[in-house]
Amino acid sequence: MIIGKSKREVDKMRASGQLAGLVLTHLRTMVEPGISTLEIDQAAERMIRDAGALPTFKGYNGFPFSICASVNEQVVHGFPSGYKLKAGDIFSIDCGVTLGGFVGDTATTVPVGEVAEDLLKLIRITEESLDLAIKQCLAGNHLGDIGWAVQQHAEANGYSVVRDYVGHGIGRRMHEDPQIPNYGKPGLGPKIKTGYVFAVEPMVNKGTHLTRVLSDGWTVVTLDGQPSAHVEHTIAITEDGPDVLTRVRSDSISPYSAACN
Repeated sequence: MIIGKSKREVDKMRASGQLAGLVLTHLRTMVEPGISTLEIDQAAERMIRDAGALPTFKGYNGFPFSICASVNEQVVHGFPSGYKLKAGDIFSIDCGVTLGGFVGDTATTVPVGEVAEDLLKLIRITEESLDLAIKQCLAGNHLGDIGWAVQQHAEANGYSVVRDYVGHGIGRRMHEDPQIPNYGKPGLGPKIKTGYVFAVEPMVNKGTHLTRVLSDGWTVVTLDGQPSAHVEHTIAITEDGPDVLTRVRSDSISPYSAACN
């Protein structure tokens, strides 16, 4: 069952979304050759807790970290580790926070140092796919419209979209109904209504869409070892159109800056 949110609940989700966005914005600035993905995870947890929130991912179904840290061919759910980022890597960071009983969920893929043009294009097309999907988050549209927006743009540029993992509804729990695939057909699937809140997250691969899970039981990698990019926003469906709750606003105050002052 898809759980609609009241305007008051959307306001609470906007607060959690802004915090998630601010944390992710700061984590982006930390990405450089030589830093370990575990250091970035530790910084994320510190910022989230200092802001009076909880790192949603930590302990979720046994996941042991505060962010998902996925490098190169890792698609999603990567474990932070002692691995030190290298120039030429691409690094996906997925961050969730729980504030006031509601979850904000957002992700980005960051180039590390000098990165090959084809990888920069992969990231750009993935970001564009998310922007196109957000434009379809309108009352009266269908879930298939969102998936098609991602699929057609990615495939038109020679990439594939992951089918094993999807976006989702979000609210008091990180994963609520409905599932939101990154593929589909326009006009199909449940109708979108005002008050719905979605986490839309294109996962776009340079090669095959097929994936496998590593022995840690979490880290998803491309089957052919080709790179993957992942981006995500939490979006509320309003009478005025999509409200991107995790897109940082100019009047938002960074919890990291506040903690350092």
